[in-house]
Amino acid sequence: MRKPIIVGNWKMNKTCKETVEFINAIEPVLHDAADYGVGAPFTALKDATATAKNLIIAAENCHFEDNGAFTGEVSVPMLEELNVKYCIIGHSERRTMFGDTDETVNKKAKRLVKAGITPILCIGETEAQYDAGQTEKVIRDQLTGSLADMCADCVKDIVIAYEPIWAIGTGKSASKDDAQNCCAIVRDQVRKMYGDDAAEGVRVQYGGSVKPENIKEYMACEDIDGALIGGASLKVDSFTAIIDATK
Repeated sequence: MRKPIIVGNWKMNKTCKETVEFINAIEPVLHDAADYGVGAPFTALKDATATAKNLIIAAENCHFEDNGAFTGEVSVPMLEELNVKYCIIGHSERRTMFGDTDETVNKKAKRLVKAGITPILCIGETEAQYDAGQTEKVIRDQLTGSLADMCADCVKDIVIAYEPIWAIGTGKSASKDDAQNCCAIVRDQVRKMYGDDAAEGVRVQYGGSVKPENIKEYMACEDIDGALIGGASLKVDSFTAIIDATK
């Protein structure tokens, strides 16, 4: 059985003080039905990992090189020093605003796995691609590039977040059936690339306007093992409601 994983992606939100306050408020409501975590800004990671006891603390990005002339970037060894165990890579905002490609996401995934940090690898189609009926092709193509030349056991242990770009921060969300279908495509592509064990082991999240009111219906789907959550993860009450809804 795959243990569900629910992770909030805070993006460019929360100071160190706000981060500590949030974690202290959330820790008492955590339970064992799923793994729960938050992706915090780089500036808050040290305080976050020092404060969290059971809450997973994820970085929101990394660079694939260990050091060098990469102004403003953060390396995997820097994350290791802070005891970060998960890292979000390939988020659509990183792809569209900051030039991440399947190739660079693949390099990041390999470097994280080498360090024993679990990648949360994001994929998803734009609204134009969705309207053109290209969703499945986009999913398969992004996974082909982002998971290239990895070992099956490595892929089995990562997390893949399917997030239709048209549903991120828009208030729109994929129907339960569409989300399940797309997450099943993710699993099938992993199977094609790395076999049954990897496909059955990899945890697949849905992301895109997930909130307390709809998380149960997504989590009831066979191939959805969790959620990557944006706005609803920023407030203690809404994140607590999500935690309670997934008991």
